[in-house]
Amino acid sequence: MKKTLVAYFSASGNTQKLARALAAATGAELFCIEPAVPYTGPDLDWRDKNSRSTLEMQNRDSRPAIAGVPEDISKYDRIFVGFPIWWYTAPTIINTFLESVDLSGKTVIPFATSGGSDMGQTNHYLAPSCPGALLKEGRKFSPDTDISRLAAWAQSL
Repeated sequence: MKKTLVAYFSASGNTQKLARALAAATGAELFCIEPAVPYTGPDLDWRDKNSRSTLEMQNRDSRPAIAGVPEDISKYDRIFVGFPIWWYTAPTIINTFLESVDLSGKTVIPFATSGGSDMGQTNHYLAPSCPGALLKEGRKFSPDTDISRLAAWAQSL
């Protein structure tokens, strides 16, 4: 049986809710990807061309610092990585996380929440941050997705 981790970044709580349900559905351990400097409301204002999140997403090389990584990533075979969709892809803090751990031989599966956008070019931008890992196609869910649906999706991978 595969040992699974659900790692997630949540700006407003929607992705956290989904991540908790996915962890419960799969029997996975849970890890919150936290920015070293927490985002404020103004930082997340996508309508402001000078907000922190807008500036990070305009620079695909941006790597916002994170507060930490899981203690022993080597014990996991499969890692679900969750996030809200920002500008049709994963926030660059997800790249920071992926580049901060050794993913060699692991399966990485993105999942996301969004008010309307689909997964867009998520895998295109995450792939360089996952050397040595098998990066599966991700999927967008509602934060209220039923646990049985999440379990069926995870089992199909």
